[in-house]
Amino acid sequence: MPGWSSDALDEAWPAFLASCRALARQPVWQVPCDAARSLGTTPSASAVRSFMEARFNPWRVVNPDGTHEGLVTGYYEPLIKGSRTRSKAFQWPVLGVPEDLLTIELGDLFPELKGQRVRGRLVGNKVVPYFSRSDMARQPDKFAGKTILYAEDPIELFFLQVQGSGRVQLPDGGVVRLAYADTNGYAYQSIGRWLVDRGELKMEQASMDGIKNWARANPARLQELLNANPSYIFFREVASSAGGPVGAIGQPLTEGRSMAVDPRSVPLGAPVFLSTTYPNSQQPLRRLMLAQDTGSAIKGGVRGDFFWGFGAEAGVQAGRMRQKGEMWVLWPRDQIPR
Repeated sequence: MPGWSSDALDEAWPAFLASCRALARQPVWQVPCDAARSLGTTPSASAVRSFMEARFNPWRVVNPDGTHEGLVTGYYEPLIKGSRTRSKAFQWPVLGVPEDLLTIELGDLFPELKGQRVRGRLVGNKVVPYFSRSDMARQPDKFAGKTILYAEDPIELFFLQVQGSGRVQLPDGGVVRLAYADTNGYAYQSIGRWLVDRGELKMEQASMDGIKNWARANPARLQELLNANPSYIFFREVASSAGGPVGAIGQPLTEGRSMAVDPRSVPLGAPVFLSTTYPNSQQPLRRLMLAQDTGSAIKGGVRGDFFWGFGAEAGVQAGRMRQKGEMWVLWPRDQIPR
């Protein structure tokens, strides 16, 4: 694994212990997680390296076609402005989960589809797809009762949905933390790609900043742009804390050491060594990560989403990141990943 010997592995230790809190009850993780706790919370980089090399084997992640490289993007925890009450300045609702949204676990009907689910709503005695983003925009009154907050900027709210969690600063200075609650069930579609396909932006301009600039320069076409992504994310308000947002394993994410993966290819919670490059650069970015999150756009074998942390600078890095990369899962010795 290129770069393994030069990584400051102790920086990944808190994230590894977080994974263990979620995974320790699984038989495959009991022995390494028990051993990890005996090292304490602040072992040296050399101690972590010795531990990992003694307890784990690296398994290269490959794509279905046998190739080793894939796409590595970035995400972060944004801060947007909002209010508890609607006004001229704060008009865009941040929604909780609608009461008529159904989640159907396909594995309950077909065991071979365990872990897969669909969303829908009941019309008569038939389950139909849930409302798309454009459907919801046409009937805002239907969802008014599920409004948590009102956002100041619709494009900032859109990217809060893309990230899946974030914070909202209120007019009185207070901050509300929002976490992912559910989705309307549609696959994510890139609005950057939509702009490029229509000749509105060049590919190199279709960063998060480029999309925001286009949206603010074309307010009359804003809803058309947003509707290009039929997926809609619903939130829930959570208690404020000093750590990162909670990922799919139920533990706070660690800046620069947590990543989102496709759990069909990479086991959630597992250590993953990532070899990629910094955003818009050829400078190597090679470090031990923890597969602690998922995302609707994170699909495939070698496919990762690097968590950059909280705030504007993290957002700049995340918005620019679209790199090639390789991944290795570190799995307990004498065990075969499943």
